Amino acid sequence: MAQHSYNQFCPIAKACEVLEPRWTLLIMCEMWSGSCRFNEIRRGVPGMSPTLLSKRLRGMEELGLISREENGHNGNIDYRITDIGQELSPIVYALGKWAHRNVDADVTLEKLDAKLLMWNVRRRVDVTKFTPTKKVIQFIFPELDKNKQNYWLISKPGCSVDLCTKDPGFDVDLYVNADLKALTSVWLGLSDLDSQLGAKKIVLIGDDKLASSIDQWMVRSSFADKHRS
Repeated sequence: MAQHSYNQFCPIAKACEVLEPRWTLLIMCEMWSGSCRFNEIRRGVPGMSPTLLSKRLRGMEELGLISREENGHNGNIDYRITDIGQELSPIVYALGKWAHRNVDADVTLEKLDAKLLMWNVRRRVDVTKFTPTKKVIQFIFPELDKNKQNYWLISKPGCSVDLCTKDPGFDVDLYVNADLKALTSVWLGLSDLDSQLGAKKIVLIGDDKLASSIDQWMVRSSFADKHRS
């Protein structure tokens, strides 16, 4: 894949040529979080069109950052980060820690996305804090358009947590009625849950045990416990 060149021999310039195409690092972050199928990756980078995602994946494969593996039995395609790509993980994580410490919280919370937030909340739910039965937790964002207000997290024993954007038809164990900015701020560690509950920005209705343990099963962003300057 042809890349923009700085026409410099500097290693930093060469690194930028590989990593600068828009979305590249976010795709890798989504893959580091466990996504390996096209549709999974796309859910983690919802601002990308399928065409652009396909283009970026091809380019990243050509650069040796990822590999493409086709299952000969069912034709499914998995994308895997290569050893070269894995070397970037601590560097990108350090960049994220720097941003979490130094980028103003108001700037961070300017662009809110309920679907992306819930996709990230889903993958970090600690199901070991649940009793071994099916759990259905409905998140409601009243300020959004009606067709974008509701999300359901469904946990079944022995399965990964599912995220639904359409009513799955199950009885709901816990309703989380939340201001989108407040819940995003809590998940990022920019504010604490108790203060948002006290301000009624987040309201919990339903199973008392699920409600009282939300701070345990709703695991925050990996940056949430990092000190901000």
